[in-house]
Amino acid sequence: MTKQRLTPTARRMKAIRDKKAAMTPARRAKKAENQRKRRAAKKKGIDINGKDYDHKDKKFKSVKANRGNDGKGTKKEK
Repeated sequence: MTKQRLTPTARRMKAIRDKKAAMTPARRAKKAENQRKRRAAKKKGIDINGKDYDHKDKKFKSVKANRGNDGKGTKKEK
């Protein structure tokens, strides 16, 4: 995947937007939950390389499978 080609101004504005989105209480809670789950899985000896935690299905999935609401798209996501 190539990087976005943004002007310097657009790049700065995007960084501000991304930081604001990443620091919302919901995103911070998900990041903390993900850290706890990953640490626990590593401790159990589960191979989680290349996998992300799916907060909806409550399990580790490949990065590819953890996108787009399991193939149904994000518009219908609850």
